[in-house]
Amino acid sequence: MKNIVVIGGSKGIGAAIVHSQIQHHNVINISRTAPEITSNNLTHYSCDILEDELPDIASIDTLIYCPGSINLKPVSRLKIDDFRNDYEINVIGAVKSIQKYLPILKKGTNPNILLFSTVATHLGMPFHASIAAAKSAVEGLVKTLAAEFAPVIRVNAIAPTVTDTTLASKLLRNEKMIENIAERHPLKKFLQPQEVADMADFLISDKAGSTSGQIFTIDCGIVSLKL
Repeated sequence: MKNIVVIGGSKGIGAAIVHSQIQHHNVINISRTAPEITSNNLTHYSCDILEDELPDIASIDTLIYCPGSINLKPVSRLKIDDFRNDYEINVIGAVKSIQKYLPILKKGTNPNILLFSTVATHLGMPFHASIAAAKSAVEGLVKTLAAEFAPVIRVNAIAPTVTDTTLASKLLRNEKMIENIAERHPLKKFLQPQEVADMADFLISDKAGSTSGQIFTIDCGIVSLKL
């Protein structure tokens, strides 16, 4: 069994990842609220990633950083603090986690790190200035750390399109909006958290042992297809 640390595993994609991984591995979740599921394989630490000291953990094979934000406004309505806040939660939180656990992670079995980006870094989308800027920084972090940590630690990221989570609830708040979001994607759907968790399961597994420095887009075709 591997020791997998999930930052932000109480809701959304993070919760789906925790649910998948506790079936076969020891999972340590770090978030402000506890996951709704319980298991002998799950340990929870209550912690605000930006405000609190992260807990000491004895052994880590995989580090997954899930926190994110969706702050969609015209750039004229975005305050400088909006940019700062999005950068803090998406980039600084990830860096803080990696710096804290890097010495332990280096001693892990086939160690790896998984971060999260967004399709908005690959496709120009109005009102995404703040989050696209922050997640573009995440993608730069993935590539440079993959080079810096090679050959010991693999580093990758997933860039999902709209996913049915609490974070995206404003985008999916009624049937018309749900229909419009699905229609924008060539596959006429958007993502469920478990679909992203399935990709995470592969990327942190030994099956992806030759993969590092990559951004994996799960986009229901919106980035690469034009019908």
